[in-house]
Amino acid sequence: MFGISWAEFFVIILVAVLVVPARLWPDVARFLARGVKFIRSLIWKITDASENIKQQIELEQPVDEMLKKTTDEILDTFSTVISKQKKVRKTTKKKVAK
Repeated sequence: MFGISWAEFFVIILVAVLVVPARLWPDVARFLARGVKFIRSLIWKITDASENIKQQIELEQPVDEMLKKTTDEILDTFSTVISKQKKVRKTTKKKVAK
């Protein structure tokens, strides 16, 4: 947890209990509870934002696939037309040469 072992965490808690006077423990607990609540709300906001981004990407993906498919079809059409024209030119050159 946070790059520290449980033993180190326990020592930190023990020192905090010994250093902080007993009358301030409720204030420290409230402060820690607010901090945890803030971090949790921040994590939820980040999670929601990442989910929204993921949904946007999923919505855009079919458009990208459609554009790629259409582009491929157009390029295939051009290549077949060009290859047919080359064949026609070769046959007409052969007829003219005879």
